[in-house]
Amino acid sequence: MGTLTDHFKSIVAASVVAVGFSLPAMADDAALDALFDDLQAAQGADADRIGDQIRAEWSKSGSAAIDLLLRRGEEAIDAGDPLAASEHCTAVIDHAPDFAEGYSCRAIAYYLLDLPGPALDDLRQTLALNPRHFDAMRGFAVMLEELERPEEALEVYGRVLDIYPANALAQEAADRLKLQFEGRAL
Repeated sequence: MGTLTDHFKSIVAASVVAVGFSLPAMADDAALDALFDDLQAAQGADADRIGDQIRAEWSKSGSAAIDLLLRRGEEAIDAGDPLAASEHCTAVIDHAPDFAEGYSCRAIAYYLLDLPGPALDDLRQTLALNPRHFDAMRGFAVMLEELERPEEALEVYGRVLDIYPANALAQEAADRLKLQFEGRAL
């Protein structure tokens, strides 16, 4: 009980700090546009590096407190604590409702908590705020596959590959689904 209370107190404290900060411009759109242009032609490790740079830009809210809450949410996911992650990400969303990464992070936490409806809602919100969010698209495609909607999943994987042509995970999934469809035709 003490650990949960201490955990809750740290979330509340970080949230209170976050209220004191205003949110200046988030990720630099010009820098992102240039990275996305580079991503179109990049292959292998170069594409992965550029993808990571894009993710780093996306994680900039403009507020050190919000960025800290997001990092805590991501660290909780990495540590196998999706409930704590969902709480941190909810705090991010409460204080920065236009920051797509809060929804993206919480979608992962909800997915790990086996809450597909809320996870899908957060993926939709992520994409409404950031239509080029290739990770959210891929997560959406994975969930479509799990919902036994492979045709739609393939379409979404295709959109990921339009943005990030060297995305190995999306390419593998698209290839697997195409083979599945070819097998049906036989």
